[in-house]
Amino acid sequence: MTEPPTSDAAQAASRPVRPGSGRMFDRIAGRYDALNRVISLGLDQPWRRRTIEALSLEPGHRVLDLATGTGDMAILAARAEPGVEVVGVDPSTAMLDVGRDKVTRDGFAERIVLREGDGEDLPFADDAFDAAMIAFGIRNVADRPRALREMARVVRPGGRIAILEANEPRRGPLAPLARLHVHHVMPRIGAWLSGAAEYRYLQTSIEAFPQPEAFADVMRAQGLVVERVERMLFDVACLFVARPAGPQEGS
Repeated sequence: MTEPPTSDAAQAASRPVRPGSGRMFDRIAGRYDALNRVISLGLDQPWRRRTIEALSLEPGHRVLDLATGTGDMAILAARAEPGVEVVGVDPSTAMLDVGRDKVTRDGFAERIVLREGDGEDLPFADDAFDAAMIAFGIRNVADRPRALREMARVVRPGGRIAILEANEPRRGPLAPLARLHVHHVMPRIGAWLSGAAEYRYLQTSIEAFPQPEAFADVMRAQGLVVERVERMLFDVACLFVARPAGPQEGS
């Protein structure tokens, strides 16, 4: 007897979950915000606000929030500048569901739109945004150069692009203590609180991410002018502020 064909959904569900993918984050969406606060010792919030400040937002600006997740950055941006509109994009449907609830609860439904999408292939026209940001998400993108090129494409000339990412400290007297936190404390607390082994992915993804100078070079090679690189708290996080290169600037 011939077995009926397997549906696309069933085939997708049976495939291994790629570390850092939307499907991985679907599993931890309900506790993602709490985990971030605990793992970062609450420091992710001032770092996120600093990232938004770097965009120099003004009334009327349209902002892209890549890897928006549960919408934290989108909400912070809308709260920081009442005249902006934010479009958040993320591949995790469960994270977006949590985010939409938060957006509605906080009264930003008219200014924030969250939609499923891939940072490597953005469904937006050239120069569609005045600014773009991504917080703790670029290391999860499989093809980072392509995502950087997409950000450069959709942000208008002169617009700001801010990328906040975790970093493994490799210099300074407190670097060993910070590495202990990254390698052992973060994955253990995450797995314990969420019950999800996927949080151990944090250790390997942060360790594998390029050091700030190397990543800034990657950004330049994709058509971005890096204006500054800010190291935060003994290098455990780093903020990259850039803009699309003009016609005469090249890469």
